[in-house]
Amino acid sequence: MCLASGLPPDSSNEMTTQDEEEPRISSSPPIITHSRAWGPHGRRLSSWACPSLGPASQDPACNWSSLLSGLVALNVFLLGCALVSASVFNTVHITSAHLQVYLICLIILSTCWMLYYAAYTYREDQAVLYKDGHAGPIWLRGGLILFGVCSMIMDIFKVAYYVGYLHCDSAVKIVFPIAQAVFIFVQTYFLWFHAKDCVQLQRNITRCGLMLTLSTNLMLWMTAVTEESLHQTVLPTSNASKTSRSMAMQAVRSDDSCECSHSACSIFETASNYLYPFNIEYSLFASAMTYVMWKNVGRLLDEHNHHHNLPQRFHLRDVLLGPINGLLILVAGLVTFIMYKVDVQEQDEAKKEAALQMHYIMNMVAYVLMSACTLAGWVLYGLEQREHVSGKNPTRSLDVGLLLGASMGQFAICYFTIVAVVATGIQSHLDALNLTSTLLAVIQLGLQNGFIVEGLHRQPYSPHNSGTHAAHVFTSTYTLRSHSDSELPESKSTTTVTSDTSQLQTNPLHHFSTGLSWKRRALKEICAFLMLCNITLWIMPAFGARPQFENPHGHDFYDLYMWVAVVNIGLPFSIFYRMHSVAGLFELYVLS
Repeated sequence: MCLASGLPPDSSNEMTTQDEEEPRISSSPPIITHSRAWGPHGRRLSSWACPSLGPASQDPACNWSSLLSGLVALNVFLLGCALVSASVFNTVHITSAHLQVYLICLIILSTCWMLYYAAYTYREDQAVLYKDGHAGPIWLRGGLILFGVCSMIMDIFKVAYYVGYLHCDSAVKIVFPIAQAVFIFVQTYFLWFHAKDCVQLQRNITRCGLMLTLSTNLMLWMTAVTEESLHQTVLPTSNASKTSRSMAMQAVRSDDSCECSHSACSIFETASNYLYPFNIEYSLFASAMTYVMWKNVGRLLDEHNHHHNLPQRFHLRDVLLGPINGLLILVAGLVTFIMYKVDVQEQDEAKKEAALQMHYIMNMVAYVLMSACTLAGWVLYGLEQREHVSGKNPTRSLDVGLLLGASMGQFAICYFTIVAVVATGIQSHLDALNLTSTLLAVIQLGLQNGFIVEGLHRQPYSPHNSGTHAAHVFTSTYTLRSHSDSELPESKSTTTVTSDTSQLQTNPLHHFSTGLSWKRRALKEICAFLMLCNITLWIMPAFGARPQFENPHGHDFYDLYMWVAVVNIGLPFSIFYRMHSVAGLFELYVLS
C-alpha cells in the first residue's frame, strides 16, 4: 500500500499481492523514509499527510498542524467572547449589530469551507480512506436534524420580528438570522454525510477549517445563551416588583424608542424565545461532532471498535415498565411546569410560594426514583460478565468529558445553594424543600455520571461475548484492490473489514437470540426510564423554570449580581448535561 510507505509508485510493484489487497493493520506507526509520501495511483501526498494510526500522531508536522488549528479556534473564540461581553455591558460603543457582523463573517467563512470540503472529498477518492464507526451515530445525527429544523424556524421568526423594526434599526439584524439559517442547513448536510470521515489529504487545511467551524458554533452558542439569559433573568427591584421580560429584547435593540411597524411582533418574539433551547442544543451537538472529525484527521485505523461489531437497532420489544413510568414522570413534570410558569407570574406571594413548593417536590420525586434506578443499574453491572473496551476512541473520550464537564454547572449551583441555606438556617418549609432537593440532585448527578461512564466503557451484549475483539476498519474499495486491476469503480463505497475473522459476516443478526435475558431487559428498562426523566429535567429549565431567581434566598445571601452570574453560567451547562445524558443513555439502551 503506497500510502504507508515512502516509496515511489514504480517501487510498489515489489510488494506482495497480500499487501496490495489488504489494508495495513499494524500496532506501530509506519515509517516515512522520504519527505513526501506516495498515495494510491501514484499520487504524491502533501508533506503534512503523515500517516497515523490513532487520533494523536507523533509526527511533528501533524502536531504543528493541530497546534495551528487550535490557535485559530482560540483566537476566534476569545475575540468573540470580548464582543459578546461588550455588546451586553457597553451598548454605546459596541452594539449587538457589531457582534452580528462578526458572526456573519465567521458563518460565511465556515460555510465556504464546508462546501469546499464536500466538493474536494467527492472528487478525490483517496481523500478519505477510513471512516470512524463510533463517530456520528444515527441518533446523534437525527437529533442534529431535529434541532436544526427548530433553529431554522426560530431564524424565520426572528426575520419576521426584525422586519417590523427595519425602519429604525440596523438591517444587519435581518441578515444575521438569514445567514445563520443557511449555515445550519449546510452544516447539517455536511455532518450527516461526513461526520465519520478520517481525512488523509490536505490535513492542515482540514484541521483549520474544522476548528473554524467549531469556534463558529461555540460563538453562536454563547450568543444564544446570552440572549436566553437576558430573556429569563428576572431581577427584583427596589419597589419589590420584577423587571419586565421584554427588557431583554430591548437590550438587544440599540434604540428603545423604536416601535414595531406591524402588529405581530410580540407573537414572533414569543415564538422565537421558546425555540432558543433547540438552537442552543444544535450548536453544542454540531460542536461535538466537529471536534470528533478534527480528532480523526489523519487517522488510518479505528482500533477496537467494539460497539459496532454487530448492527445495533433501537426497538421497544420486551421493554414496558421503564417507558411507562418515564412517561408518567414526563407528564407530571409538564403539568407542574405549566402550573409553575402561570403561578410565579402572579403578584400573589402565596401562589408563588405554592408553585415553588410544587416544583421542588416534583424534582425530589424524580431525583429519588432516578437514584434508585441508577443503583439498580450498578448492581446489574456487578452481576454481568461483560468486559471493558480497550483502545483509544475520540468519540467515547469526548462523550465522557462532556458529561462530566457539563455536570459541573449543576454541581456549582447546588453547592452555592447548599452554602446559602445552611449558613442562614432553615427558616421555612420552602428552605427545607430547597435544601433537600439540592442534596438529592447532587447524589443523583454523581450516581448517573458513574452509571453512564461505566456503561460506555463496556462491550455490547453478544451471545459470544468471550473477549474476542474485533477492530473494524472502514476503507474505500480501492484500498482492497490490487494495483494490477485495471477496472476502477465509478462511485465510492465502503467496506467493513474485521481483523479477528477470516471472512466477512454477511448477516451478523443471526447471532442474536430472539429473547432478552432478565439482566438485559432490566438494563433497558432502567435506561428508558432515565432517558425520559432527563428529558423532563431538561424541559423545565430550558423553557424558563428559574426557581433560583424566584426564591430570594440566593440573591439575599450572595451579592445580587454574583448570584446572577453563578446561575447564568452554571445553568446552560446544566441544561446541556441533561440532553447529553439522554444521548448517552440512548446509546446504553441500544448496546444493552
